Amino acid sequence: MTDPATAATGVSARPRGLFSDAWRDLRRRPMFWISSSIILVIVVMALFPSLFTSADPNLGDLTRQRQPPSAEAWFGYDNQGYDIYARVIHGARASIVVGVLATLGVVLLGGVFGILAGYYGGWLDTVISRIADVFFGLPFVLGAIVILTTLNSAGDAGAVRIVVQVVLSIALLSWPVSLRIMRSAAISAKQQDYVKAARALGAGGRRIIFRHLLPNCLAPVLVYATIALGAFIGVEATLSYLGIGLRPPVVSWGVMINDARTYVRAAPHLLLFPAGFLVTTVLAFVMLGDAVREALDPRAR
Repeated sequence: MTDPATAATGVSARPRGLFSDAWRDLRRRPMFWISSSIILVIVVMALFPSLFTSADPNLGDLTRQRQPPSAEAWFGYDNQGYDIYARVIHGARASIVVGVLATLGVVLLGGVFGILAGYYGGWLDTVISRIADVFFGLPFVLGAIVILTTLNSAGDAGAVRIVVQVVLSIALLSWPVSLRIMRSAAISAKQQDYVKAARALGAGGRRIIFRHLLPNCLAPVLVYATIALGAFIGVEATLSYLGIGLRPPVVSWGVMINDARTYVRAAPHLLLFPAGFLVTTVLAFVMLGDAVREALDPRAR
């Protein structure tokens, strides 16, 4: 017989998946909407800087050197006479690009090796895990210095090459984290009954990985990727502040902070605005990652 409640509403009762439940939970969280709104503004700023300013971020005037904020220049001018507001707006693109590309590289590299190591185990798991341990043992800053100085030994890199070098250094030093997350999730998932049933029915390793393991291992990797994206934006700024990350002609928040470090007392606005946008962006991604983690964790609901 048909359930009266179902017949009355005309809607068939279908079980909801993990991600549909997570989305229902996310929509009720103010933290999700606040962080998403901030990230959306920053992304639009990075993609379409002309919507926010028509000023040229590379047009300097030394007669306006270190002038404070005014009606003409909302954030003032830096040591080279550049409009700080224009450079903050245009600098969002390089910072976001580095964060997104580094996150994609880390998730893809660590995810592929992690799911292979977790599912097949044995000697493959041992080899991959030992290689990851080597990278875990490298101090991040020291490793970045070695990689970036080696890649830029010629010293004449263009803007695109500079960005690629920083992305490669971050990805090479960070992929073991996503590997361990994916490996742990794959080991747990392959013990489930549905995987054993698929194996008993003759499904091959590739089919089991793509049809059964991967969809059930994405949740922890998604949470990590969301938080890591913000962290990598902060890492780019750190490397640029140390003089080994992005550098002119690239405009980024890290480059601006590096340029402002000498004038913190004389002209604090040089540091205040790029650092403020950097901190706000990183915190927005961390808040979004926390909201996603709580939504995907049934125990937190």
